[in-house]
Amino acid sequence: MTTKKPFRLAAAALLLSTPLAHGENLDVLMSQVFPEAQATYIGYESVERQDIPANTAIDRKYLIVDFRLASNQVASAQLQASVHKVCMTLLKDRDLVQQLSDSGYDMVSVAFDRRSQFDCL
Repeated sequence: MTTKKPFRLAAAALLLSTPLAHGENLDVLMSQVFPEAQATYIGYESVERQDIPANTAIDRKYLIVDFRLASNQVASAQLQASVHKVCMTLLKDRDLVQQLSDSGYDMVSVAFDRRSQFDCL
């Protein structure tokens, strides 16, 4: 019985540390996407829509990655390029995409203000 207790503690420690490691990885990656003068990484938020049944093919759980652009007046082309840059940074990190998928995320969105979000995957 004494061998099970350390195993259970180790398993519990691993389970508790996994989301933290995932979050730190995401925070580090996203904080390096833009130069500070162009955009600032704010953080991320996990959203799960309870109004959608779990057995449907519609996205239920998604991640919002939040930035603020240095200028409030951004041209549409610049905004599109910024969304593309964030999405491609995420997609290139296959380990992170796998972690997100394993954690049940159906989609990742990018926000540069409080009014709109742009879907990555």
